[in-house]
Amino acid sequence: MEPARTQVVIEQLRTIPRAVVHEVLGPYDIVVELETDTPEDITAILRQKIRTIRGVTNTVTCPWIN
Repeated sequence: MEPARTQVVIEQLRTIPRAVVHEVLGPYDIVVELETDTPEDITAILRQKIRTIRGVTNTVTCPWIN
C-alpha cells in the first residue's frame, strides 16, 4: 500500500457491494471482509476491482472456513 493513498483506497474499497473495510495497525494497512456467493466471485472482485485500485501493491486472501 502506498501510505499517501490509504484514505483514497479505503473510499474506493467501500464502493464494492458486500465489502466491509477496516483500517488496521500492524503488517497490513487495510482488511476487507468480502462476502460472495462463490469462490469465483472473490477472484473476479480481486482481479477487477481491488487489484486495479491505484495504491494497492499487494493482497493476501484468507478464506473463512467456519
